Amino acid sequence: MSDDIDEARDWQGKEVDCAACTHVELRTAGGCRLMHACVNDRYARRIDRFFNWNPELADGYVAHPHFEVRAIAARHANLFLLPPLLDDPEETVRWNAARRLPKRFVLRLRSDPHREVRIRVATLLDDDELAPMLADQDYYVRLVVARRIAPALLGRLMTDEEVEVRRVAARRIPYDWLLGMAGDADPAVRIEIAKRLSPNSLAVLRRDPDWRVRYEVASRIAAGELAGLTEDEDSMVKEVARARVAARPERPRGSGG
Repeated sequence: MSDDIDEARDWQGKEVDCAACTHVELRTAGGCRLMHACVNDRYARRIDRFFNWNPELADGYVAHPHFEVRAIAARHANLFLLPPLLDDPEETVRWNAARRLPKRFVLRLRSDPHREVRIRVATLLDDDELAPMLADQDYYVRLVVARRIAPALLGRLMTDEEVEVRRVAARRIPYDWLLGMAGDADPAVRIEIAKRLSPNSLAVLRRDPDWRVRYEVASRIAAGELAGLTEDEDSMVKEVARARVAARPERPRGSGG
Protein backbone atom coordinates (compact mmCIF):
# COMPACT_ATOMS: atom_id res chain seq x y z
CA MET A 1 0.00 0.00 0.00
CA SER A 2 1.32 3.45 -0.90
CA ASP A 3 2.48 5.92 1.76
CA ASP A 4 1.46 8.93 -0.36
CA ILE A 5 0.22 11.50 2.21
CA ASP A 6 -2.37 12.87 -0.21
CA GLU A 7 -4.32 9.60 0.08
CA ALA A 8 -4.53 9.62 3.87
CA ARG A 9 -7.68 11.39 5.12
CA ASP A 10 -9.27 11.69 8.52
CA TRP A 11 -12.93 11.13 9.40
CA GLN A 12 -13.78 14.67 8.34
CA GLY A 13 -12.06 14.26 5.00
CA LYS A 14 -9.05 16.37 5.91
CA GLU A 15 -5.55 15.35 4.99
CA VAL A 16 -3.75 13.50 7.78
CA ASP A 17 -0.81 15.57 9.04
CA CYS A 18 1.69 13.40 10.89
CA ALA A 19 3.71 16.43 12.01
CA ALA A 20 0.69 17.77 13.94
CA CYS A 21 -0.21 14.41 15.52
CA THR A 22 0.14 14.00 19.27
CA HIS A 23 1.76 10.64 18.58
CA VAL A 24 4.36 11.92 16.15
CA GLU A 25 7.09 10.13 18.07
CA LEU A 26 5.42 6.78 17.43
CA ARG A 27 6.16 6.96 13.73
CA THR A 28 9.91 6.95 14.17
CA ALA A 29 9.60 4.22 16.81
CA GLY A 30 7.51 2.03 14.51
CA GLY A 31 4.35 2.40 16.58
CA CYS A 32 2.27 3.70 13.68
CA ARG A 33 2.44 3.97 9.92
CA LEU A 34 0.62 6.32 7.58
CA MET A 35 -2.15 4.55 5.65
CA HIS A 36 -1.52 1.37 7.59
CA ALA A 37 -1.81 1.94 11.34
CA CYS A 38 -3.14 5.41 12.19
CA VAL A 39 -5.64 6.60 14.79
CA ASN A 40 -6.41 9.67 12.69
CA ASP A 41 -7.30 7.75 9.54
CA ARG A 42 -10.93 7.47 8.48
CA TYR A 43 -10.69 3.74 7.81
CA ALA A 44 -11.58 1.38 10.65
CA ARG A 45 -8.99 -1.21 9.64
CA ARG A 46 -6.15 1.29 10.05
CA ILE A 47 -7.54 2.55 13.35
CA ASP A 48 -7.87 -1.03 14.57
CA ARG A 49 -4.27 -1.77 13.65
CA PHE A 50 -3.14 1.34 15.53
CA PHE A 51 -4.77 0.15 18.76
CA ASN A 52 -3.54 -3.39 18.25
CA TRP A 53 -0.03 -1.94 18.18
CA ASN A 54 -0.69 0.55 20.99
CA PRO A 55 -3.46 -0.78 23.26
CA GLU A 56 -2.21 1.33 26.17
CA LEU A 57 -3.38 4.47 24.32
CA ALA A 58 -7.02 3.36 24.04
CA ASP A 59 -8.13 4.99 27.31
CA GLY A 60 -7.55 8.41 25.82
CA TYR A 61 -9.89 7.77 22.88
CA VAL A 62 -13.12 6.47 24.39
CA ALA A 63 -14.63 9.96 24.01
CA HIS A 64 -13.24 10.70 20.55
CA PRO A 65 -15.71 12.48 18.22
CA HIS A 66 -15.37 9.80 15.53
CA PHE A 67 -17.49 6.75 16.41
CA GLU A 68 -15.11 4.29 14.73
CA VAL A 69 -12.33 5.42 17.04
CA ARG A 70 -14.57 5.12 20.12
CA ALA A 71 -15.80 1.69 19.05
CA ILE A 72 -12.33 0.29 18.46
CA ALA A 73 -10.84 1.94 21.55
CA ALA A 74 -13.58 0.21 23.57
CA ARG A 75 -12.02 -3.13 22.68
CA HIS A 76 -8.80 -2.21 24.50
CA ALA A 77 -9.65 0.46 27.08
CA ASN A 78 -9.80 0.01 30.84
CA LEU A 79 -13.06 -1.72 31.81
CA PHE A 80 -13.90 1.03 34.29
CA LEU A 81 -14.13 3.50 31.40
CA LEU A 82 -16.66 1.44 29.45
CA PRO A 83 -20.03 1.78 31.29
CA PRO A 84 -20.69 5.32 29.95
CA LEU A 85 -20.30 3.95 26.42
CA LEU A 86 -23.46 1.90 26.88
CA ASP A 87 -25.31 5.17 26.27
CA ASP A 88 -23.27 6.10 23.20
CA PRO A 89 -25.39 7.23 20.21
CA GLU A 90 -23.64 4.68 17.96
CA GLU A 91 -24.67 1.03 18.25
CA THR A 92 -21.19 -0.27 17.38
CA VAL A 93 -19.73 1.59 20.35
CA ARG A 94 -22.43 0.30 22.70
CA TRP A 95 -21.89 -3.28 21.61
CA ASN A 96 -18.10 -3.21 21.82
CA ALA A 97 -18.38 -1.86 25.34
CA ALA A 98 -21.06 -4.34 26.42
CA ARG A 99 -19.25 -7.42 25.17
CA ARG A 100 -16.36 -6.76 27.57
CA LEU A 101 -18.40 -5.84 30.61
CA PRO A 102 -19.98 -8.19 33.19
CA LYS A 103 -23.34 -9.63 32.17
CA ARG A 104 -25.33 -7.26 34.37
CA PHE A 105 -24.30 -4.49 31.99
CA VAL A 106 -25.24 -6.54 28.94
CA LEU A 107 -28.78 -6.95 30.32
CA ARG A 108 -29.29 -3.21 29.89
CA LEU A 109 -29.05 -3.62 26.14
CA ARG A 110 -31.89 -6.13 25.80
CA SER A 111 -34.07 -3.19 24.82
CA ASP A 112 -31.43 -1.36 22.79
CA PRO A 113 -33.01 0.66 19.94
CA HIS A 114 -30.83 -1.03 17.31
CA ARG A 115 -31.74 -4.58 16.23
CA GLU A 116 -28.13 -5.61 15.61
CA VAL A 117 -27.25 -4.86 19.21
CA ARG A 118 -30.24 -6.84 20.49
CA ILE A 119 -29.37 -9.76 18.21
CA ARG A 120 -25.83 -9.86 19.57
CA VAL A 121 -27.02 -9.48 23.13
CA ALA A 122 -29.34 -12.45 22.65
CA THR A 123 -26.35 -14.63 21.71
CA LEU A 124 -24.79 -13.95 25.11
CA LEU A 125 -27.76 -14.64 27.38
CA ASP A 126 -29.54 -17.75 28.57
CA ASP A 127 -33.00 -18.82 29.67
CA ASP A 128 -34.56 -16.41 32.20
CA GLU A 129 -32.23 -13.65 31.02
CA LEU A 130 -33.70 -14.07 27.53
CA ALA A 131 -37.34 -14.18 28.61
CA PRO A 132 -37.98 -10.43 28.17
CA MET A 133 -36.77 -10.72 24.57
CA LEU A 134 -39.47 -13.23 23.63
CA ALA A 135 -41.64 -10.24 22.75
CA ASP A 136 -38.98 -8.34 20.79
CA GLN A 137 -40.42 -6.42 17.85
CA ASP A 138 -37.80 -7.79 15.47
CA TYR A 139 -38.40 -11.33 14.21
CA TYR A 140 -34.70 -12.16 13.94
CA VAL A 141 -34.13 -11.29 17.59
CA ARG A 142 -36.98 -13.65 18.48
CA LEU A 143 -35.44 -16.28 16.20
CA VAL A 144 -32.14 -16.12 18.09
CA VAL A 145 -34.03 -16.30 21.37
CA ALA A 146 -36.00 -19.31 20.12
CA ARG A 147 -32.75 -21.14 19.38
CA ARG A 148 -31.18 -20.43 22.78
CA ILE A 149 -33.84 -20.24 25.44
CA ALA A 150 -34.80 -23.29 27.48
CA PRO A 151 -37.49 -25.38 25.70
CA ALA A 152 -39.86 -24.99 28.64
CA LEU A 153 -39.87 -21.21 28.07
CA LEU A 154 -40.85 -21.40 24.39
CA GLY A 155 -44.62 -21.34 24.90
CA ARG A 156 -45.06 -17.76 23.71
CA LEU A 157 -43.25 -18.43 20.45
CA MET A 158 -45.52 -21.34 19.51
CA THR A 159 -47.93 -18.74 18.12
CA ASP A 160 -45.37 -16.24 16.87
CA GLU A 161 -46.38 -14.33 13.73
CA GLU A 162 -43.21 -15.43 11.88
CA VAL A 163 -43.08 -18.91 10.39
CA GLU A 164 -39.33 -19.36 10.96
CA VAL A 165 -39.70 -18.56 14.64
CA ARG A 166 -42.52 -21.11 14.97
CA ARG A 167 -40.44 -23.70 13.10
CA VAL A 168 -37.62 -23.37 15.62
CA ALA A 169 -40.16 -23.57 18.44
CA ALA A 170 -41.61 -26.73 16.88
CA ARG A 171 -38.18 -28.35 16.88
CA ARG A 172 -37.46 -27.52 20.52
CA ILE A 173 -40.64 -27.42 22.61
CA PRO A 174 -41.25 -30.25 25.08
CA TYR A 175 -42.74 -33.32 23.41
CA ASP A 176 -46.00 -33.00 25.34
CA TRP A 177 -46.66 -29.66 23.64
CA LEU A 178 -46.32 -30.90 20.05
CA LEU A 179 -50.00 -31.59 19.43
CA GLY A 180 -50.66 -27.97 20.34
CA MET A 181 -48.87 -26.96 17.13
CA ALA A 182 -50.23 -29.73 14.90
CA GLY A 183 -52.85 -27.34 13.52
CA ASP A 184 -50.38 -24.56 12.65
CA ALA A 185 -51.36 -22.61 9.54
CA ASP A 186 -48.03 -23.17 7.82
CA PRO A 187 -47.09 -26.62 6.47
CA ALA A 188 -43.39 -25.96 7.17
CA VAL A 189 -44.24 -25.90 10.87
CA ARG A 190 -46.47 -28.97 10.67
CA ILE A 191 -43.65 -30.89 8.96
CA GLU A 192 -41.42 -30.16 11.96
CA ILE A 193 -44.18 -31.46 14.23
CA ALA A 194 -44.61 -34.59 12.11
CA LYS A 195 -40.89 -35.32 12.34
CA ARG A 196 -41.02 -35.33 16.13
CA LEU A 197 -44.31 -37.07 16.85
CA SER A 198 -44.12 -40.75 17.70
CA PRO A 199 -45.52 -43.20 15.08
CA ASN A 200 -48.54 -43.81 17.29
CA SER A 201 -49.37 -40.09 17.46
CA LEU A 202 -49.06 -39.23 13.76
CA ALA A 203 -52.67 -40.10 12.92
CA VAL A 204 -53.65 -36.52 13.77
CA LEU A 205 -51.78 -35.39 10.62
CA ARG A 206 -52.82 -38.24 8.32
CA ARG A 207 -55.23 -36.03 6.40
CA ASP A 208 -53.07 -32.92 6.36
CA PRO A 209 -53.73 -30.75 3.26
CA ASP A 210 -50.03 -30.58 2.40
CA TRP A 211 -48.53 -33.63 0.68
CA ARG A 212 -45.14 -33.08 2.34
CA VAL A 213 -46.70 -33.50 5.77
CA ARG A 214 -48.61 -36.60 4.64
CA TYR A 215 -45.39 -38.00 3.17
CA GLU A 216 -43.67 -37.68 6.54
CA VAL A 217 -46.70 -39.30 8.16
CA ALA A 218 -46.77 -42.15 5.65
CA SER A 219 -43.06 -42.75 6.22
CA ARG A 220 -43.32 -43.14 9.98
CA ILE A 221 -46.89 -43.74 11.13
CA ALA A 222 -47.67 -47.00 12.88
CA ALA A 223 -48.19 -49.69 10.23
CA GLY A 224 -51.74 -50.32 11.35
CA GLU A 225 -52.64 -46.68 10.59
CA LEU A 226 -51.55 -46.68 6.93
CA ALA A 227 -55.10 -47.22 5.60
CA GLY A 228 -56.09 -44.36 3.36
CA LEU A 229 -52.54 -43.27 2.70
CA THR A 230 -52.10 -46.16 0.27
CA GLU A 231 -54.66 -44.40 -1.95
CA ASP A 232 -53.42 -40.87 -1.36
CA GLU A 233 -53.88 -38.37 -4.18
CA ASP A 234 -50.15 -37.67 -4.19
CA SER A 235 -48.11 -40.34 -5.92
CA MET A 236 -45.11 -40.04 -3.59
CA VAL A 237 -47.26 -40.41 -0.47
CA LYS A 238 -49.09 -43.35 -2.00
CA GLU A 239 -45.82 -44.99 -3.03
CA VAL A 240 -44.17 -44.83 0.38
CA ALA A 241 -47.36 -46.02 2.11
CA ARG A 242 -47.75 -49.00 -0.26
CA ALA A 243 -44.07 -49.88 0.07
CA ARG A 244 -44.44 -50.06 3.84
CA VAL A 245 -47.56 -52.21 3.58
CA ALA A 246 -45.77 -54.57 1.17
CA ALA A 247 -42.83 -54.82 3.53
CA ARG A 248 -44.97 -55.95 6.46
CA PRO A 249 -44.39 -59.60 7.32
CA GLU A 250 -47.31 -61.88 6.53
CA ARG A 251 -49.06 -63.32 9.53
CA PRO A 252 -48.91 -67.14 9.79
CA ARG A 253 -52.04 -68.89 8.58
CA GLY A 254 -54.32 -70.03 11.32
CA SER A 255 -53.19 -67.41 13.77
CA GLY A 256 -56.29 -66.01 15.32
CA GLY A 257 -57.15 -62.50 16.49
